Amino acid sequence: MLNVGYAIAGGVFMVGMTLFAFLKGGIREKIGAGVYIAAWFGSLVAQENLGFRDWPYSLFAIDTATLVVFVAIAWRSPHAWPTWAAGLQLIAVMGHIMIMTTNKAPTTSIYTAMNLIGYLIIACIGVGTFWVWQDRKAATEYAERTIR
Repeated sequence: MLNVGYAIAGGVFMVGMTLFAFLKGGIREKIGAGVYIAAWFGSLVAQENLGFRDWPYSLFAIDTATLVVFVAIAWRSPHAWPTWAAGLQLIAVMGHIMIMTTNKAPTTSIYTAMNLIGYLIIACIGVGTFWVWQDRKAATEYAERTIR
């Protein structure tokens, strides 16, 4: 019950960064933010249906699909944020594999790490969006100055 405030703050952060990416970002940022917010909502639904009773196959599938999308975005991207996002998402997928293969580490600590990684990924998308927006803004100002 005490973590409801943290969940609301995290949700506002996720939706805010996604809106920022949709409004100011390029095509890579929009795709990354759209896939990530869809994965976030899908994970919320999967957690509600599953709980902590069994290994969450659906969360593993969602995180793996998100990793594939981030790798595809990073493949030919001139920006660094997709590579960082894909690396962080790979750590989350490895957390799922760790839960599947061994019970030596506490499951709740792995889930906590995966949740923190989620905030880092959306921060990567936000920083990437900011730099694309600033590059586009500088290019527009330069073009206006050179035309005059």
